[in-house]
Amino acid sequence: MAKRKGTGKTPIPFTEAEIAELKRLHALGLGRNAIAREMGRSSRGITVHAERLGLSFDRTATAAATEAKMQDAKARRAAIIDQLYAVVEDELAYLKDGEYDLIEVSSGSAVNYTPKRLPAQDRKALLTGVGSAMATAARLEALDTNNGVDEGISLIGQLATGLTAAYNAMSGEADSEGAGDAP
Repeated sequence: MAKRKGTGKTPIPFTEAEIAELKRLHALGLGRNAIAREMGRSSRGITVHAERLGLSFDRTATAAATEAKMQDAKARRAAIIDQLYAVVEDELAYLKDGEYDLIEVSSGSAVNYTPKRLPAQDRKALLTGVGSAMATAARLEALDTNNGVDEGISLIGQLATGLTAAYNAMSGEADSEGAGDAP
């Protein structure tokens, strides 16, 4: 839509169709700037007309919905992490069990056998899968932790406080020592 020009001080009045469109876009949850782009109007004009219509761009509800969505995603990641660890445990138990029923095709017919150890390539594939599951679980866990950042910041703050106190104590001692030497 082409942008309508105004004097800069007062927005151009909205037509009935534009008022209906403003209400519709607002109801969809679009923000002031998105509505302005969509309608080809200035953000200021959208703000003034929205106020006249009693429409608010307060997004408190949006913030709460975003927080709820983030918590849901965190719970889903936790469930996935649990499933990945279960896969790892199952695969490691299988590897440790030592009861492997394998089928190999030899001369066009299937041959069943039970070795005491898996063939090297099968062990490698199994362990690669286990490692991949563990790495994925660790990356997912890292999303939901600050990995000690808060503790590090606290420690740095305590260190800075201690250094400041030590400096002040040393400066005070140096000043009092120098005072006695002055003529």
